[in-house]
Amino acid sequence: MPCALCHRRTSPQNQIPHRQKDQLLESPLPVPSQSSPPVGTGDSMTVGRFVTGLLVGLIFCVSHAEIFAQTAGSLVIAGNGPEQRTIEALARAFEKANPRAYVDILWDETSKPLQLVTTGQAQIAVTGAEDPAFAATQIGWDGIGILVHLSNFTKEVTKQQVANIFSGKITEWSELGGPETKILLIDRPRNQNVRDTFETQLGITGKIAESAKVLDGDEVVVKTVVGTLPPLSAVAYISLSTGLSAVSDGVAVRLLPMDKVEPEVPTVKDGRYSLRRPLLLLSKKEPNALVEAFSTFALTPLGQTIIGDMYVPMPKK
Repeated sequence: MPCALCHRRTSPQNQIPHRQKDQLLESPLPVPSQSSPPVGTGDSMTVGRFVTGLLVGLIFCVSHAEIFAQTAGSLVIAGNGPEQRTIEALARAFEKANPRAYVDILWDETSKPLQLVTTGQAQIAVTGAEDPAFAATQIGWDGIGILVHLSNFTKEVTKQQVANIFSGKITEWSELGGPETKILLIDRPRNQNVRDTFETQLGITGKIAESAKVLDGDEVVVKTVVGTLPPLSAVAYISLSTGLSAVSDGVAVRLLPMDKVEPEVPTVKDGRYSLRRPLLLLSKKEPNALVEAFSTFALTPLGQTIIGDMYVPMPKK
């Protein structure tokens, strides 16, 4: 609603007729008496107060208009990975803090979030890899865990061994000190950024064995590893947050240490566990006040607390 101070007008009844103006101009000014205050002193003070009040009101209107413009409107966030619950929680908290802002979540495991941003169907894409065509804001970290059945007694693996497993160079668990069983590979769909990061960091882009079983969703992957028929030889890569949650809930799975480093929140945060991916908000490079407001909110203490429920928050500066 327009600010009254920003649109002050003179009403017709307050305007002086032209003839009366001429008479006033022709009339001599009265000579003030010694006891009277100088002509115009009170008027000047009144005008001064009015101008000051007008300026303050103007500043109020402009500053509040800028604030409201930044936090009002509709925002669509798209994704296809395991971050959905975290992004939904962020969106609800953002709406609560900014009642004039509305956030819709467009989430589908088969979608391509960056394409949705390009076509204008979404303003933010949640992903794990930067793209030079888009602006990026990192809001956290997620490790990529190597998940096996609890009965698999393989103690640990190296990063190179993981690459060899998924590229088909290592096919038996016995080659890694485990049981005499063939390795059953579980892969992820090509459109999911967790796969992109996994392949890139291991140097096996496009080289994952064709025998791998492709599954959508971390929960489906966990159930498959648990439910594989004996000898329970499946291995999968998974969002570390989901893997740690399954382990803490007593599900019959375990996460393999890699390069003698346990896959845990502290080791992901400081980089000792190197198989990790950033949580990124990607958007068009053109300025968008609502996108900037949401990205900034995600990095506030409240936003980072929400992210920390499932993922690794950003290190404090």
